[in-house]
Amino acid sequence: MLRVTTAESSPPSAGQVLELAVGDVVHGGWCVCRQNDTGWVIFVRHALPGERVRARITQVTSRFARADAVEIIEPSADRVPAPCRYAGPGRCGGCDWQHATLPAQRLLKAAVVAQQLKRLAGLDLQVTVEAVPGDSGGLGWRTSVSFAVDAAGVVGLHRHRSREVIGVSQCLIAHPLVGETGVLARRWPGVQGIEVDVVPDSGERGVLVSARRRPADLPGLDELAADSVQVGRTPVRGRGYLAHRAAGRDWRVSVGGFWQVHPGAADLLSGAVLAALTPAPGEVALDLYCGAGLFAGVLAERVGPAGAVVAIEGDAAAVRDARHNLREFPWARVHKGDVAAVLGRLGTLRDGADIVVLDPPRTGADRAVVDALCDRLAGRLRRIAYVSCDPATLARDLRLLLDGGWRLDGLRAFDAFPMTHHVECLATLARD
Repeated sequence: MLRVTTAESSPPSAGQVLELAVGDVVHGGWCVCRQNDTGWVIFVRHALPGERVRARITQVTSRFARADAVEIIEPSADRVPAPCRYAGPGRCGGCDWQHATLPAQRLLKAAVVAQQLKRLAGLDLQVTVEAVPGDSGGLGWRTSVSFAVDAAGVVGLHRHRSREVIGVSQCLIAHPLVGETGVLARRWPGVQGIEVDVVPDSGERGVLVSARRRPADLPGLDELAADSVQVGRTPVRGRGYLAHRAAGRDWRVSVGGFWQVHPGAADLLSGAVLAALTPAPGEVALDLYCGAGLFAGVLAERVGPAGAVVAIEGDAAAVRDARHNLREFPWARVHKGDVAAVLGRLGTLRDGADIVVLDPPRTGADRAVVDALCDRLAGRLRRIAYVSCDPATLARDLRLLLDGGWRLDGLRAFDAFPMTHHVECLATLARD
């Protein structure tokens, strides 16, 4: 039985259970509650706006507390039972919103994007989060899953904000092909982590094992139902890459390399980027943080041999993939290195470029890259397409671009990560 304390004047303490009225959603899969008397802010997981809950305090800092909703007193009309038995307080931290309907999840994500744009970029926008084509009820979509392995060799996923591994026999948001590899069917002593990448169109499956031991010392690798098995980057079986299909063609992507994890996202985003940039024959396009070259490839087709595409990526495996994927376009060049550093030394850009797409990691674009788009490269540039999976760093960078003379010409948001708090955005900027 829960021992409940009413939210009074004293600060909360770890382990304490409070009865709370749940307020707005905030970034990271939380809802915010405030103690009336003290002004203490409590961020609560497993709750929905408007609910009344009993929440157990999990952490207290000097400025706020975190908590898990462990009992729902007055549920939201948007609440549903979580489909996964590993979801919930103290369990797997991979999903944030399994307890909400899909339409409600998209409204929550839209509210967070709008909130971050207002707070960090000073933009007051109405945001809609669009479903990704091919979504099947929010489950079975994830084509790349990084599993953790504990000291006993149990495979699973981390508890929220913890390194503790919660063993799982199935992940409901993973594509069924992930489970069919057999990774979850046995223990893996001596292994630190296992990534599984799959291609729904072809059925291809790749497994990348992180381990300190040699492949010959790891039993069970031959039992995996995978086309590619690697320990570190050492091939054990098959080739070290998979062939993904998007924008009407195949793209080579190394196992463990970056590719959109929702089956419909690469097609959707490549089309959205083309619509945002409206590339014309003869133009010069930049693809910054280009990964395996998806955007560079679709841009190269549009600008044609009279134009040029300059792609930059820091990851060596991704650069190899991009160069392979762009080999039919001699006017597209892939440069390896830090994006800001390469931009600074490329003599081919002395006359500038016309359009640019950037798809940085979750930490956002380097400040030097943003500065270059506002200063040295700004002369000819007419449009920017900024693809982001983090609304906070997107809003931060948008503020810098706006201050540098750009204006926001459009923003779209896509539910490319159902059941989680993550959301993919595409911001389009133009010059005044």
